[in-house]
Amino acid sequence: MTRATASTLNSKFPPNSEPKVWLLSSGASPIGIALSRQLLAHGDFVVFGTQSNDTSDNASPRSADFAAFWIGEVLVREGWKDRARARISIDDERKHRNKGQCQAAVAEVVTHFGKLDVLFCCASQAIIGTVEELGASSRTSALVRDQFETNYFGHVNIIKAALPSMRAQYCGHIILLSGITGHLGTPGLAYEVAPFNIKMTIVQPNVEISILTNEITAAPQLPQYAPENNPAPLFREIVGGLLDRIDASTKATNGHTYGHSEMGRLSSESIVSVYPQLSERMKSQLLAETITALTAIGGHDNPPARHIVGHEAVASVKEKLKTVSEELEDFVEVSCAVDLNAETGSLSQELDDDTHNL
Repeated sequence: MTRATASTLNSKFPPNSEPKVWLLSSGASPIGIALSRQLLAHGDFVVFGTQSNDTSDNASPRSADFAAFWIGEVLVREGWKDRARARISIDDERKHRNKGQCQAAVAEVVTHFGKLDVLFCCASQAIIGTVEELGASSRTSALVRDQFETNYFGHVNIIKAALPSMRAQYCGHIILLSGITGHLGTPGLAYEVAPFNIKMTIVQPNVEISILTNEITAAPQLPQYAPENNPAPLFREIVGGLLDRIDASTKATNGHTYGHSEMGRLSSESIVSVYPQLSERMKSQLLAETITALTAIGGHDNPPARHIVGHEAVASVKEKLKTVSEELEDFVEVSCAVDLNAETGSLSQELDDDTHNL
């Protein structure tokens, strides 16, 4: 197979009637630079989330790469400068925590280019350490919190900032950069503790187990997501409808309700927390399959890394795998079109070997 690098790739773009406006949450990252090079060459508009010194002389190695790209390509190539903006300081965990910075970034995109078509969330932070190592001190524990601030809450903040504009223009695309390890991986803790003959299993029952046997907290509903304005089957309505059916069943059996939340209460203007009041019969039926699985797996000499509980859960996973397989086939040529150059095949093999050992 012919291989290409990101710098020599001739990207295939979907047919569009007009250029798209992109916001890259981490424009100074290697993938941000490589992607923007293709986008600008195609005629799209790009706004870079950067750190404050990414285009200055006093920069980190990554920032220096962006400065070289900005000065050596964006400012030089015809038409690029007018379709690119940088120095929007959101590529920083402290900025990602600041919702105002994210809102300001989106506002600048819309003000300057009139719209926001594609948000690419590519900011990421990796930490190394076992569960015990990362919990050994307040300093190491803070590393985990910082990673969540960047990898999770950072994405939440910039997505939340972009949604009002995308809703107003009734179009938009949010792309979240993840990784294949989340799709294929075995729980990392399992590898860490395996030398001590400690097993690790993730048990995955029906969604009702985690919802109906624990406290449910609902954030205030925004009018844009009310059923009369948003026809999508949102989780709030699904859970509310389930609670209503449980309430009706309990009333039919015992002649009274337990007073737990109805769907209307989950759509309150304030934060609402409830514990579903299940009858003993409901609890027994709901938990039977999971309890059976836990007793069968617990203490087993060779337990599974993941265990799906119940016919409904198995059917859901199969349906998910079918959908993933269909989507994979639809875009398989795109997925397989890019790799390292043939002359760097040895490096590619080394990377593959290292990845398989993770």
